[in-house]
Amino acid sequence: MQTIDPARVDPAARLDDRYGRRPGRARSSRLIALVAGAAVALVVTAWVVLVAFDGDSAELEVSHYGFTVSGDDAVDVQYTINVARGTDVGCAVQALNENRAVVGWKVVDLPAVDAHTQTYTTSLVTSERAVTGSAYRCWVL
Repeated sequence: MQTIDPARVDPAARLDDRYGRRPGRARSSRLIALVAGAAVALVVTAWVVLVAFDGDSAELEVSHYGFTVSGDDAVDVQYTINVARGTDVGCAVQALNENRAVVGWKVVDLPAVDAHTQTYTTSLVTSERAVTGSAYRCWVL
């Protein structure tokens, strides 16, 4: 029977022998993880580029122009739309009271025009006196 001097055996080597680990396995696991991470990064980058440079979506910009309170039950909201010529747009226009509660709301479809910038006025009927009005949100139809 052969006696093994515990001081001469590397503790890491003993654990590797006990659990069946080989020195090359850790290196290949790191390589697999690195390749998988690079693949995920490549897919995410491709998706971001595809979304950023998608030519089908029209760029839309809405600017608040002003409002005129016509009385306790009406307000006229003026806003400017910047969009590519010939693009139909829909907008939700709202009026708010002094507590910032919605007191008037209308969804309007704006026809395509030949100008890049167009100013619109939408009249709203309100349930009580409005203190402001604006184009809440617009979208390409």
